[in-house]
Parts: sequence; C-alpha cells; structure tokens
Amino acid sequence: MRHTSPPAPPPVSETAAQAEATRDTAAAPSRLPRAAFRRAVRSGAWKRGPVLTGAALLLGLVMLLHGEIPNRVGSFGSLVETFLPWFGLLVPVLAAGALWRRSASAVLALVLPVTVWLSLFGGLLVDKSEPGGDLTVATHNVGAENPDPVGTARDLVASGVDVLALEEITEEDRGVYEKELAGAYPHHTVQGTVGLWSRLPLSDSRPVDIATDYGPLADTKPADVQLAGNRALRTTVATDRGPLVVYVAHLGSVRLTPRAGFWTGSRDRNAQALGEVLAADRSERVMLLGDLNGTLDDRALAGITSQLRSAQDAAGDGFGFSWPAKFPVARIDQILVRGVEPTGSWVLPATGSDHLPVAAGVSW
Repeated sequence: MRHTSPPAPPPVSETAAQAEATRDTAAAPSRLPRAAFRRAVRSGAWKRGPVLTGAALLLGLVMLLHGEIPNRVGSFGSLVETFLPWFGLLVPVLAAGALWRRSASAVLALVLPVTVWLSLFGGLLVDKSEPGGDLTVATHNVGAENPDPVGTARDLVASGVDVLALEEITEEDRGVYEKELAGAYPHHTVQGTVGLWSRLPLSDSRPVDIATDYGPLADTKPADVQLAGNRALRTTVATDRGPLVVYVAHLGSVRLTPRAGFWTGSRDRNAQALGEVLAADRSERVMLLGDLNGTLDDRALAGITSQLRSAQDAAGDGFGFSWPAKFPVARIDQILVRGVEPTGSWVLPATGSDHLPVAAGVSW
C-alpha cells in the first residue's frame, strides 16, 4: 500500500502575517501596566511601610481638620494652628521614607497632605504685590527690653512709611520714640503702651477697652492706672481719599508651659473684645495694626479675621513671618483691612526688638 503525505496547509499570505504581528505589537503596551501592577502586588510594594502610610494619612487629616482639634486641654488646637505651615516639612521626610521602603501605598497616601497643604498655603508662594499704592503703613512691637530704642526709631523712619504703629512702648522709652519720630511724623497719639505716628493729621484718638483689666477689682482702678496699661487705641487718619479709621492693638501674650500647655487666656479674651469693637464700628474704611500674638489660622482670632482681610494674604510674597526676629517661625504681627485694597505687604529689616516690623501698601 502506498502512503501519501497529507496535503500541506495553504501558505499564509504575507499580508495576514504582518497583520497578526501588528496586533501583537499593539496589544503589548496595553498589557504592560497590568503586568507591572501584578508584579508590584506580588512583590509586596503595596504592603510595605504601613506605619509610613498611616503617618501620611494622619498628617493630611490633621491639616485638613485642624479646626476640629479640641482646645479644651492646653489649647492644643490653637498650638497646632500656630505652626500649621510648618507641617509641610514632614512631607519630604515621609516621602524619603516611602522611597527607601519602596512603599507604593505610602507614596499614594502622601497625595492627601500635599493637596491639603497646597490648598491652605499654596497661594502664599506667589508674589501678589502690585506697584503703587495710596498709603503705606507699618506696625512694630518695639519690645519692652529693646536695648536700642533710638536706633529702632531711626530704622523705622528710614522705611519711609506714611503711618506707623508701635506696640509695647514703655514709659521709659516713650520720650525717645516721640523725639526721634517727630521730624518725619508730625502727628501722633500714644494711649498706654500703644501709639500711632502719622504724616497725615489724626483726629478722635482714644483708648479702646479690650478687657485688659479683668476681674472683680478692674473697675476699682483709677483711670490713670488703667490708661497706663492700655493696649489698644482707635484714631482717624485724614487722607486725601477720605477718613481712614485705624486701630492699634497688642493682644495678651501666650505661654507654652508643661503644666498649662499652650496658655492663651488673656490673648483670647482680648481677641473676643476687639472683635466685638470692630463689629460695632460701621466706618467704611478700617485698618487694624498690631501684635495679635497669634497667626491668622488660629481659631481664637476668628472674631477679628472674619471682619478684616490680611494684607499679607492678599498682596504679600511668602509667609511674612515676624517672630522671633532672629529666626522667624510665625507671623503674629498683622495688618488687616476693610474698605481699602492691599497692594503690597513685606517684612522690614530687624531692629533692636525681638519682633520684625511688617509693612503694607493700600489703595482706594
């Protein structure tokens, strides 16, 4: 019997072979991400670094929900809000740890704190200042222990601002400031430990009660004793665009102690009282200059910040930290306005004080 070979299959055309190769090539890229994902899962990249992942999520939630952190114990919420911008420094630390551990979950979790930080403070990284301005103002806590009040006064004159507010003026140094500033600022008022010097006329100057004297014996103090410790004033600056009401204030100090935590009692009381005064003032143009002993993120200042806008936020460049002068970590010296438009905000060079002076330009 004769065996014959089966017939050979018909040859595949060159065109069909090329089409099949093309389909394989086109499908390859779509398979690559899935393959990479499967390899990542099998390698444990998503399981590594659970502590880093949790820390990244916690950091993001603290910044996002800082207003919900309770203040009942040691004013912890206000303490967090005081240094809130600095929480961003933890992001590169956690990122380095995530890369070292090759933790995909930690890298993904860092999206939350980065997004929250940028939403809170990203605008401060852009220079929003504009040229010009109708009026320049500055405020400076000159420091009760300032070793060089003469030099401080001369430095402030050199700044060239039109209106200058000073806080923490001692009885011993008051005459020094009045003498050194008189040539540049012919109009001034001092009410207790705060004062305002101006190139433009002032009127209706008076102290403002921000509950500095508090307690059952407060009303028994003589008027001159109360005025000596006064920490806020109100006056009106006569500009060629109309009157500008200016408040100068120095809110109570805060303390960080092991027993009391972040003690803000007098500051918070002063802030509430000042907020009530501002709410009652129906003037069209209002400005607040002073040392508020708190950042604008601090909930204790909400009664003030809800009525006035920050010149630094509106027209500054950067965070404008003002304290302590040798290594500023917080902006507690503020220029806040209503009814005028900030055109610029900046920090002036250091003086003999432990605070830096801050300045701003405004227009109508």
